[in-house]
Amino acid sequence: MKTTIKTALTSFGMSGQVFHGPLLKVNSGFEVVSILERSKNLSAKLFPEATIVRSYSEILDNPEIELVVVNTPDSFHFNMAREALEAGKHVVVEKPMTLKSEEAEALIDLAKKKNRMLTVFQNRRWDADFRTVQQVIKEAKFGRLIEFESHFDRYRTSIAPNTWKEEGDEYAGVLYNLGSHMVDQAVVLFGMPKEVTAHLRIVRKGGVVYDYYDIRLEYAGFAALLKCSYLVKDPGPRYTIHGELGTFYKSGIDPQEELLKAGNLPTGEDWGAEPPEEWGTLFYEEVGDEVEELVETIPGNYGLFYENVYEVIRNNANLLVKPEQAAGVIRILEACLQSNREKRTVEIC
Repeated sequence: MKTTIKTALTSFGMSGQVFHGPLLKVNSGFEVVSILERSKNLSAKLFPEATIVRSYSEILDNPEIELVVVNTPDSFHFNMAREALEAGKHVVVEKPMTLKSEEAEALIDLAKKKNRMLTVFQNRRWDADFRTVQQVIKEAKFGRLIEFESHFDRYRTSIAPNTWKEEGDEYAGVLYNLGSHMVDQAVVLFGMPKEVTAHLRIVRKGGVVYDYYDIRLEYAGFAALLKCSYLVKDPGPRYTIHGELGTFYKSGIDPQEELLKAGNLPTGEDWGAEPPEEWGTLFYEEVGDEVEELVETIPGNYGLFYENVYEVIRNNANLLVKPEQAAGVIRILEACLQSNREKRTVEIC
């Protein structure tokens, strides 16, 4: 029988209600005992036995809490994660880990000093399509990799009111939001790039933060292109991978987020599975013959993130989302800002 990890959530907005709350609820290795809500009591429905607190100090001062999930707006990540580590807690931070790479490095040093786990909620490593892409690249039936292209496009002409994601400086907008996921996926697949070129724009009328990016990451012998726009009415493939001998296309989007938004708990054998019409297609040459192969999508499973967190804390397992990788993602995002600002390619040292 698992010894549960007593856990606290530092907010219960969208990320708490849709992601962290449900994932922790169904994992018997965790017991959510405290949730920070400044004025509401939304978490009482999902966690009726947890204590709702009105101040962060009530979490930090509670000796029974082992793990703190910092799922607040981005600008609060550094200070809240730092305070949790200083209080001797293990920490999960929402992406992006911090706004600046020096802040990320400071948290890494502090976690090592305190001998505490520090990781980042990069749940889209466990998207169905990305798990499938990893398999396709590993098998390399398309031959030597030439170009990798990833899109995360949306269509919304309006500006959402009263949300921190639609206001602020250059650290707000899609670059540090969706870009954190897409850059992380590139780092998982290929490591740190040699060079970064980025074009950032505001495409919606009345917008004040970036809602479009076109990022080019240069590697030895190939490039990774990451693109996002809020004004794409009819999106094309989610992933396009060109190799010397073939091409892989994958359309559609992982179903987990929409299922979670609809109130479904992440359970059941068919969780995260895609129907055959959403599967990708691989075109390649094999012994002179042209092959068209339907590639079955590997089911997505965000729950694997917290399964790993449990194993790290209780059994000293290998951490899958390493904070050093998260700091590298921030360095790339900073290079994107610099590239756009200075209208040039930036080298990653």
